[in-house]
Formats: sequence, structure tokens, C-alpha cells
Amino acid sequence: MFPHLQLLQLQENQFDGPLPLSISNCSQLVQLELDVNNFSGKVRNDFRSLQNLRVIALSSNNFQARGSDGLAFFSSLTNCSNLKLLGLEQNQFGDVLPNFVGNLSISICWLLLNGNQFYGSIPSTIGNLVNMELLLLNDNLFTGPIPDSFGYLHKLRWLAFSNNKFSGEIPKSIGNLSMMNKLYLEKNRLEGAIPSSLGDCQNLLEITLNENNLNGSIPRQLLIVSSLSIALDLSRNRLSGSLPPEVGYLKNLAKIDISENVMSGEIPGSLGSCNSLENLYLQQNSFQGSIPSSMESLRGTFSLKSLNLSFNNVEGELPMRGVFTNASAISVAGNYRLCGGISELRLPRCTTKKSRNRKFLSRTLGITVASILVGVAVVSSFIICLFKKKRKTKPTVSLLKDPFLKVSYGELLKATEGFSSTNLLGFGSFGRVYKGVIEQNGELVVAVKVLDLQTRGATKSFMAECEALRNIRHRNLVSIITSCSSMDFQGNEFKALVYEFMPNGSLDNWLHPIPEANNGEREFVGLDLLQRVDIAIDVACALDYLHHQCEMPIIHRDLKPSNILLDGDMVAHVGDFGLARFRAELTTPSTSSSSTIKGTIGYAAPEYGLGSEMSTSADVYSYGILLLEMITRKRPTDKLFGADLNLHNFASIALPQRVMEIVDPMLLTEDTDGSKIMENLISLFKIGLACSTESPKDRMDINTALHELHLVKNNILKVSS
Repeated sequence: MFPHLQLLQLQENQFDGPLPLSISNCSQLVQLELDVNNFSGKVRNDFRSLQNLRVIALSSNNFQARGSDGLAFFSSLTNCSNLKLLGLEQNQFGDVLPNFVGNLSISICWLLLNGNQFYGSIPSTIGNLVNMELLLLNDNLFTGPIPDSFGYLHKLRWLAFSNNKFSGEIPKSIGNLSMMNKLYLEKNRLEGAIPSSLGDCQNLLEITLNENNLNGSIPRQLLIVSSLSIALDLSRNRLSGSLPPEVGYLKNLAKIDISENVMSGEIPGSLGSCNSLENLYLQQNSFQGSIPSSMESLRGTFSLKSLNLSFNNVEGELPMRGVFTNASAISVAGNYRLCGGISELRLPRCTTKKSRNRKFLSRTLGITVASILVGVAVVSSFIICLFKKKRKTKPTVSLLKDPFLKVSYGELLKATEGFSSTNLLGFGSFGRVYKGVIEQNGELVVAVKVLDLQTRGATKSFMAECEALRNIRHRNLVSIITSCSSMDFQGNEFKALVYEFMPNGSLDNWLHPIPEANNGEREFVGLDLLQRVDIAIDVACALDYLHHQCEMPIIHRDLKPSNILLDGDMVAHVGDFGLARFRAELTTPSTSSSSTIKGTIGYAAPEYGLGSEMSTSADVYSYGILLLEMITRKRPTDKLFGADLNLHNFASIALPQRVMEIVDPMLLTEDTDGSKIMENLISLFKIGLACSTESPKDRMDINTALHELHLVKNNILKVSS
């Protein structure tokens, strides 16, 4: 009855019965969303006439496909050339996936078939869907090997095959999926070695290969994927050999589980470098030797919540510091040659010479300690009298919740040498940033952002940044260590954020160095083309994570070079979330008001000036301007630009014939004739221009930009080799 209908959304109701055949008459239909209902029976609709169809969501119903022609509708869907999402998860199709699944629209990005009792092997034709980003086949009954053709899905970001009956080896071609963020292959019957080609997937956040029949050693290449930040789960396999020392490269990883294998050798001391670990499971292996003292420092940004070393062959004295002081956080049962440790663990006492020396020293130092305590008491009384009339300060409050490190105003004052100008790193919109050294369980070099609470919006910025940063973790985001909300020694309100220190400063300092910063001692060394592309990829990965990987998407709203910081390895980290907002907040009326426009002139999307809602596409606009600035080394506020010319137009006019006239001259020294570098520069300009178009709907999405940047990087590497 509605031939012009474009959008039909009836999800989350209690509709039942078969899917009406008359839906096929809605020839203008773009989105069909009937998920989370009680529809049942076979899908007998013919979708061939729905040429505009982009989304079909039939998940969480009771559809079936048993018997002849149960999946015939799949064949008709191959005629829907604009289809981007097919969601059939959580039904009861219970059939073999037909070969013509590979004939679906090449534009399809999301294919969700999980939880459907599909069986048989996966058609190799699925490798034809080269624009696939999300493929969920988990919780089915699939058998046979994983086809090599999956290596053609270069844009794939999320691959879930868990809880099936796949057998054979993991194909080496999986290493071609360079953009993949999450790989779930657990609870299958996979065998053979873990392919070293997985080390080529440099954007992985999480890998789960547990509960298979994998054997051989853990490839070192896998352990240098520094993007891993959620989990590496290899438990319940038949992996052997030692744990490679490269595990120390996983500095951003929250969970490592290699339990219930046949690993041997000593526990590598490099594990102490994994300073973001929250869970470490090594139990039920054959590890031997002593527990490395470096593991005492497994505190990092987040406290280690669980350390399980049970049922191995480790021996010697259990450490007495760090995580080893918390009996509820560690398990060492079944290591019968361990001794010492805290009393709650009920291990036998150590009878080593070291233990006897400690006991002797504790006795001989008793009188000295007592004397010191008396002295401390006297000094403390004097200090209390001295400050008795001063206003009593409030205790430190960490707005980021446990397990973040807790610091007081006094500790931050000491760490920054009294917020000395010599430690000043820079200025922000709402305060100053200082370098500091916090002395808690060792020395921790940090950056301390002290809020200027007299500045309008500073308190709101502080709360926004706390809220955003406690919900996110990614290799390319600045790590928050803690917050401090207290009073200073004069009774004034004090708020500060403490971050991981970035020794190479901001991208802004590299693109636009201040002459005095070099003290005239040497010529400034800038970034080469490959470094700039790497930084652009890092920032794009951070945006992709914020927009698509977080449980609640986050809009940064102030992306610019000064908010991109570089660590010791020149890896870029996006920081300053003082203006960030969760996308769920955008439903409030105030967010679209022009009075709340935030951002930085030149980088803020033009629609913000018209009072439009905040959006992820506005972040993409800022990214496009940032990329153009990186290539030209011209700020969007350069005096060259005026009412009729901006950075976007400046680049657009020059493309492609006059590219060499506007590019940063420092890049031209890399190729004498300029012919090879020109192709890469034009590609970068096109990406920047596509991201910074005036109309939000015409902008390139961040996933596509990331894919294009990887192609540029590969081309640069080929040329250089």
C-alpha cells in the first residue's frame, strides 16, 4: 500500500507470524529493520525489485530455513546492488550457507550471521566481498577449514568465528587483514601453529584463540603488535616452548592469558614492562625458575587485578612488593618449591641465606627505627602547630575511580618542583601542563595538566576529560594515570590531570618549531614523509576507535596538532579530551545550540558555525584539515588565507598540476626528480580534501581514509626499497 516507503522500522516489538510478502512491493525501500520481534517461518520474500535497499535487519527473531529453498531469498538479495548491511543473527536458519553468498553486493560492509545453527563449510566465494568490515559467523556449527580467500577482505576490522567446529590450520593469508581490530577464533578445533603473519596486523586490539588444538611456539611477531590493548588469549591449547621476551612490547595490553598449555622455560623479566596489565594468567604450564623481580612493578596505569601462576614449577622466594602484597589478587598454588611471601599465602618460610640476613637486619635496625619514629613525631608536632591556623585542606578525590593511582596536591607540587617554569611543557585552553616525576613505587615521569579554574568552562572541561578517559584505552590515545581534585596549601580549589609523559612533544612543535627552542645550536630536523604518514595513520586509528570501537562512541571536538603527542618511538597519541562528548549526549537540546560551539578556529567543522549537532563527521573534517597541514606545513589560520581562500581551497586549486608548489619543501629533498614522491603526495592531498569537504554527507569516512593511508604507506615502502 506504500510504494514510496523508504524507511520501515518495527524493531523491538512483539510482531509474529511470517514476514509479509507485500514488503517486496515497496520498491523505494532503503532500510528494512524488523529485528527483535517474534517473526517466524521461512523468509520467502523476493528482494530483486528493491534496488535501493541498503539495510536489512532481521536479527533476534525465529526465522528458519530447513528444507528446500530455505535460503532462496539470499539469491534474490544478490540483485540489491546498494546493500551495505545484512543482519540475520540470532535466528534458527539451521542450513548450509549457499555459495552465492559471495554474489551479494560488493558494497556490503556488515554481514551478521552469528547464532543461527548454520552448518557445513564456509563458501570460499565470501572472499569476493572485498568491502567487508564486520563479519560475524560465531556461535554456529560450521566445520572444515577457514578459506584462504579471507585474505582478500583487506578492509575487515572485526572477524568473529568463535564457538564453531572449524578445523585445520589458521590460514597465513589472515596476515593480509592489516586493518583488523578484533579477531575471535576461540572454541573451535583449529590446529597447527599460530601463523607468524598475524604480526602484520598492526591495528589489532584483541585476539582470542583459546580452546583450540594449536601447537608449536608463540610467534615473536605476534608479540610486537603494539596496538594490542584489550586481550591476547591463547589459553587451553597445546602451545609449547618458552614465552618470548618480546612480550614486553605489549605495554598497552590489559589481559594476557596463556594458561593450560605446555609452555616451559623461565618467566621472562620483560613482563614487568607490560605496565597496563590488569589480568595475567600463566597457570597450568611448566614454567620454571624464580619469579622475576620486575613483576613487582606490574602496577602501571591500572592496578593488576589478577595474577595466576598456579601449578607450574617456579621456585625460590616469592616477592614481597607490588601485586604480591595482595593475597586476593594472586594465586601461586601448586608450586611446591616456592617460599616466603605474605602470611596470607601460607607458603613455607625461606631458609636461604638471604632470608636469615633479612631477619638479622630487622632486629639490629629495631632501635634505629624506633629513634627515627620519635624524631618524626617531634617534627610532625612542630608542623601541626605551624599550620594549625591555616584552613584545613580536603582529601584528594580521584574522579577516575579505582584502580587509578592516588596523588595529593603536595605530591604534584613536589613532582613538578613547585610547578616551576623550567618544567612547563605548554599551555592549553584551560590551564598549563608541567613535566613531573612522581615517586610512588619508583620514579614515574608524568605530564601534569593543572586547570586554571578562573577560566570559564575549566571545571566542566575537567569533568568531561575524566569521564572520557576512564572509559577508553588505545595505543594511540594519551594514557591518563590519575586525577587530583583537592585544595592547595592556601585553601584554594585545585584540580589536575596526570598523564603519561610524551618525550617527543606535540606534532605542532614538529610542524611549526619555535626557533628559540633550538637555542641556535643545530638546524631543526623535521619529519620525513613516512613519519608523517605513520602519524596520520595513528591519529586515524584513534578516531576509528573513538567513533566505532568504544561501547559508547566519543566525539573529540578539538583535533589539532597541539593535541597530538609523540612518544619516544614517535608513535602518535591523541590527547586533550576537555571538549569531548559521548554521542549519547547529543540528544539533549543544548548540544545543538550555537552558544555551545566548541573547538579551534580553522579546525572546527563549518556546520558548527550554523548551530548543527556535534557529530563524528565533524571530527573527520578536523582530521582532513590536520592532514593537509601536515603535508603543506601551513596552519589553517595562516595569513595567506582570507575570506575567499582557506587551506582546503588552497590545496584543491593546486591539485594535481601545482602540488609541488604548495607541499612542504622539506619533503621534496627526499626524491631528486620528484616523480615518485608526487604520486604519494597527490594521494595524501586527495584524502585530506575528501575528509574536509564542506558538506558532512560528502566527507570520506575515517575507515576509508585509514585504508587509503595504508595503501600510501605501502607504496612509499616499495619505492624506498
